[in-house]
Amino acid sequence: MVSLRAEVRSLREAQSHLEKRLERMEMLASVKQARSSRADTPAAEPAPAPEAPATATSAFVTPELAVVKLKPRAEPAPALPVRVDVVEPSEDDVEMFVSASPDEGATGDEALSPKTSDSGLDAAFEQAVAALRTGNVEGGVSTLLGFAEKNPRHARADNALYFSGLGQMGLKDFSSAAGTFERLITRYPAGDAVLDGMLRLAECRLRLEQKDDARALYTRILTQFPGTAAATQAEQRLASLSH
Repeated sequence: MVSLRAEVRSLREAQSHLEKRLERMEMLASVKQARSSRADTPAAEPAPAPEAPATATSAFVTPELAVVKLKPRAEPAPALPVRVDVVEPSEDDVEMFVSASPDEGATGDEALSPKTSDSGLDAAFEQAVAALRTGNVEGGVSTLLGFAEKNPRHARADNALYFSGLGQMGLKDFSSAAGTFERLITRYPAGDAVLDGMLRLAECRLRLEQKDDARALYTRILTQFPGTAAATQAEQRLASLSH
């Protein structure tokens, strides 16, 4: 009886051992099956790594620029104004030139003084003066005025204006003569004919009933050029005007 029970207990232990072994084998079989199924399934592609943000050290790519060709303008460029209007000097400027002393007169480009000389022009000047003396006053005046305008730097340009004014006085055209003497004084304040021109201009003012202007000219000669022959004449004529 005792031996039978021991045998039954031994059988039960052997059965339990077999059952555990069977469970272990089934577990291994399921693991192998799971591995086999994962091997047959294609692996998923890895997600692309995010792009790194651009930094200050990133390479700068210059964009391509389109080339645009400009056609030249068909119309010509507008003309620029090159003419300069001639403006007569103001009375103050004329006063400055008239008041300048020959001893302190401007030289070089500061004043238009007659400088150059030419034998042909000298002959033309002499012929014009001769025309005045021989009675062709109008022709002589016209020639001398043209001489002075065309040759402003000739040595006798100021004398041409002076003799032109004398001729106009001979024609009783005192207004034109006054204008000629004024040009002489303005253009050639250091010329040798300026004092005589001032005396003649004062005479024209008297002829035109402009006594105050004449008196002012005589007074200017006295105060600015004392001791000269022109100052002596101016003093005499001022005395005659006061009577």
